[in-house]
Formats: sequence, structure tokens, C-alpha cells
Amino acid sequence: MRKLFALCLSLLPLSVQAAPTASPALATHLGPIRVDYRATDLTVTEPQVLHWIDTARRAVTAYYGRYPVPAVDIRVESKPGSRGPSGTTYGDEDGALIKLGIGRDMSDDDLQSSWVMTHEMVHLAFPRAPDDQHWAEEGQATYIEPIARAQIGDLSVDYLWQETIEGVPKGLPADGDQGLDHTDTWGRTYWGGCLFYLMADVEIREQTHNRHGLQDALRAVVAAGGNVTTAASLDKSFALGDKAVGVPVLEDLYAQWKDKPVKVDLDALWKKLGVSLQNGKVVYDDKAPDAAIRKAITTPEP
Repeated sequence: MRKLFALCLSLLPLSVQAAPTASPALATHLGPIRVDYRATDLTVTEPQVLHWIDTARRAVTAYYGRYPVPAVDIRVESKPGSRGPSGTTYGDEDGALIKLGIGRDMSDDDLQSSWVMTHEMVHLAFPRAPDDQHWAEEGQATYIEPIARAQIGDLSVDYLWQETIEGVPKGLPADGDQGLDHTDTWGRTYWGGCLFYLMADVEIREQTHNRHGLQDALRAVVAAGGNVTTAASLDKSFALGDKAVGVPVLEDLYAQWKDKPVKVDLDALWKKLGVSLQNGKVVYDDKAPDAAIRKAITTPEP
């Protein structure tokens, strides 16, 4: 469940790596996805696992306007216990592979609500970055996963904003921070990266009067062939995204954040977007200056 988000992420490795050779075993195909199902001792059934995978496929396809890679192998294996799934995404010029581990005793309700599959599929949709820029990959997956799921109705918008409001403070710079490219703590890698993309999304929409958002910029990267089977510097990927939306937000924000800590007034941000958490409940202010931007972020794109 997403309430375990921070704990689960802290147990995962950085999840974009060079691709090992996929197994030649028989597999089930879901469009561009080849599922190599090796988990024979799970409480959940194979059709339930395939449904979870296919829901993630639909979410990622909707967000990017296409599935981000021509083909990907997903290897499903079991692991002890009932804890949530773990995943690692691999990619190189030979193709893409996602390795999943699912707890033998995990329930179907917990599986279907898990963020892991969509998170890993988002990794397919961006070129591999240099080692000191893993925050750009993990932060992107952390930010986009709930949005993509909300856009297809697999996650409530209230839940998305609650998790965002509770999560992004973990990504604020602490003492000794040297910028995103030089601070590889868990909080800065996942939630600091998430905050970077949230700020980029809001700024793109403000500067384009809500005609474009981060989704348009990242769709352009995928449309140009940028995905996990390719490698590119952030400068190149961000320049491509900025060109698509007509404003240099990603490039400028990266220049500001990469080498030094940047403080963000989160209270002012939530007030501007018209969203707050009061007594554990998400409350909206549709008269806020950027309320329309808040709504546009989770509205499905054509």
C-alpha cells in the first residue's frame, strides 16, 4: 500500500541498470510486454498478476501517449512473506527488462494497490542518465506514478495529493546538501527528485498559461526515441522537453538545483495550488491562484 511508500523505497536498489539477457522461457504477451512468469507458489493467481501489470501498462501508455519502448520483458518471481512487490528496471541497447519479486503470501488487494509496477514502467520512458543523476530517474518515477494511475482512475486524486503533501518534505535539502547531482541520500534521490518535477510542472503550466505541462515535455522525449534503452545527459533530455513546451523551465531549474541546495516554501506552494491536508483529509480551494493548474496535472491528456 502507498502508506508503506517510504519504507518500501528504502529497501529497493536504484532501479535502472544495464539489461541482462532475458530468459528464453515461454511467456505471456500483453501488447509490447512479454511476461516471463516464474512464480508458481504465490497466493495471488497468475491472471491477477497479469491484471496488475496490464493496469500499469494502461497508466503509462495514457501518460506518455504511447508505450515508451517497443518491447520489454517482465520477469516475475516469488519471494518469502507477504510484503509488497519489489522491482528493478534494466535497459541498454539490447532491450529492456523489469524484474519483479512478489511475496508468496501477498493478497490480491495489496497487489492491485501497489505502486511498484507503474513506478518501474515509468523508468522505461526516460534515457539512462549518468550515475550522479539517478535522482532524475527515481524522482520522475516517484512523481509520475500516482499521476498516471489517477489519470486512468486507478488511484484517487485525494490520495495522490495526500501522499504528495506528506512525501515531498522528505526531499528538502538538509545540512550539508550540495545539490541534487551531489547528494545521493534516499530522501533527495526519490522525494527531492519528485519535488523538482512538481516544481517544473507548475512552472511550465504557469509560463504557458496552462497550455502545456511536464507531461507534454516528457511525451516529446519519448516521441524522439528517448527511453531506457538509450543514454543521454540531462541537459540534452531537458532541452528536448523544453523545446516541446516552448519555455526553458527544465533547463533553468536544473541549472539552479544541480550544484546547490534550493529551499522551497511548501506552505506557499500548497496555498497557491489550493490544496491542503486538514485532520488527515485533503481539502481543496478552487479559488486559489493555481487551482486550475492543480486540476490540469491530474486531468487525462488526449
